[in-house]
Amino acid sequence: MKWFPKYNFILASQSPRRQQLLHSLGIEFTVRTKDVEEVWPDGLETEEIPVYLAELKAQAFKDDLKDNELLITADTVVCLGKEVLGKPGSFDEACEILQRLGGKEHQVITGVCLTSAHKQESFYSVTNVEFKILTREEIEHYVTNFKPYDKAGAYGIQEWIGSIGITHIEGSFYNVMGLPIQKLYEYIQSF
Repeated sequence: MKWFPKYNFILASQSPRRQQLLHSLGIEFTVRTKDVEEVWPDGLETEEIPVYLAELKAQAFKDDLKDNELLITADTVVCLGKEVLGKPGSFDEACEILQRLGGKEHQVITGVCLTSAHKQESFYSVTNVEFKILTREEIEHYVTNFKPYDKAGAYGIQEWIGSIGITHIEGSFYNVMGLPIQKLYEYIQSF
């Protein structure tokens, strides 16, 4: 599209949701990933964590980028207060996370890093999400049928649990899916 810079875009994410969202902007891209251990130093504020991780993922590509390439890396965290809720490792852990989110507001924070051979810019987006108090049956139905083990906070907003459980959202819906595409569009245009 004429309003995007003349870059060959690279998305460093296997997430089908991020790929779908980037496609929705009309951007053609290739997917390239590298294994990066997603750990952060103590003392970071919650909104700094996904930015740090997005920049860490970009660092793995620093010697590989050609002059005409623009790398997009991202990371999403779900925070209940100051606690970061990761991806669940088991059925029981997924159920426990969803039980804890019920009836409370939590924050979904996505950090995004744009990197070329000569420049790097990072930003983050915060969305406040509130669930109703979920019944044990609703939680177990969702975890059994949707297996949210690859999702921070143990849920996908676009899935059944979002439809029946979310009572309020303030901020970008797409940010909760893993990529704040409106903000990303603005950053790409000015990059």
